[in-house]
Amino acid sequence: MLVLPFVSLAVADEMDDVPTKHDANQAFDGMAQRLQPAQAWSAKTPEEHEAWREKMQATVVKLLGKMPEKVPLEVKWTEKEEFDKFTRHKIYVRTTADYWSPVYYFVPKNITGKRPAIVCLHGHSGIDPYIRLNETPAQKEKTEHSQLDYALYMAEHGYVTAAIVVRGWNETQGRQDWYVKSPPRSCHQVTMNSLLLGMTPQGLRCWDAMRVIDFLQTQEEVDRDKIGVGGLSGGGTLSMYLPILDQRVKLAMIAGAFSEYRLSIYDINHCICNCLPGIMAEGEMADVVALFAPRPVLLINGIDDQIFPIDGARRGFDKLQQVYSVLDVADNVDADFFDGGHGWSNNKTLSFLQKHFGE
Repeated sequence: MLVLPFVSLAVADEMDDVPTKHDANQAFDGMAQRLQPAQAWSAKTPEEHEAWREKMQATVVKLLGKMPEKVPLEVKWTEKEEFDKFTRHKIYVRTTADYWSPVYYFVPKNITGKRPAIVCLHGHSGIDPYIRLNETPAQKEKTEHSQLDYALYMAEHGYVTAAIVVRGWNETQGRQDWYVKSPPRSCHQVTMNSLLLGMTPQGLRCWDAMRVIDFLQTQEEVDRDKIGVGGLSGGGTLSMYLPILDQRVKLAMIAGAFSEYRLSIYDINHCICNCLPGIMAEGEMADVVALFAPRPVLLINGIDDQIFPIDGARRGFDKLQQVYSVLDVADNVDADFFDGGHGWSNNKTLSFLQKHFGE
């Protein structure tokens, strides 16, 4: 028979004070303050940068999770509507064995030769306000105020654009997020199911975008060597990761998403789909974007953005200027820190595209 030793517990004559640090916020704040990212960029030469890039690239790709099995490219053309400056097609691109990604495909009119193409990724408002679809007066005002319709804006200026209905929104919705009434979206389900399958929502959504790039490269009006990405908010987050997964993305425009993990996603209420497990242990947002270099990147941030603080964006931009200077391509990184809040800005988009993709 097992005999347990007798343990005597001493009883204090006086009670201890209640510890002051016993809530989750304090605990996490302390851990973040002590954290030293393992792979923060600090290169002094192009050779050091390349050695860092190889290691960090592999880390971020791993953190983005397992990718689906690739299936043959299939495209369904379901709608076509003519506008003054472009034709809008509705297509579906088969991205996995079990999923077709809806895409609004904009082809400018009166173009000659092949044109650059931009993959456009929307934020948590869903696709409608980003492509002037089903507009109510309130939605129209929001679109105009935050310049959400950048896919159409760029098409009106001669660029082919592909506005993806990001997986989990609108017609692709699964189980509605219980904490929002509209738009139709299922970020919680996409995130939880992805993680349980060894994937991430960012990786899976980028996978869909990569298959849309496969489609773009089959189109006669598209210059297959001049494909970029642009996104706002949740779409801006995806625009940070897509160029890491796909070298065919030659430039990126990241709006309302670039700051610091520590100041933003870690410290402020965000949708769970913005959380990439483990990333803060390896580096900050600037370290992630540094993996693009020497490819051009434009950061777009409202100085009054309450969920992606401008102080973090400014520090990140300073670091990226160092990265691009080490590679002797300082002109390939730029920022538009505009007067405004959480939105897009076209102050620099056209000049940025013209500079790097030509007329």
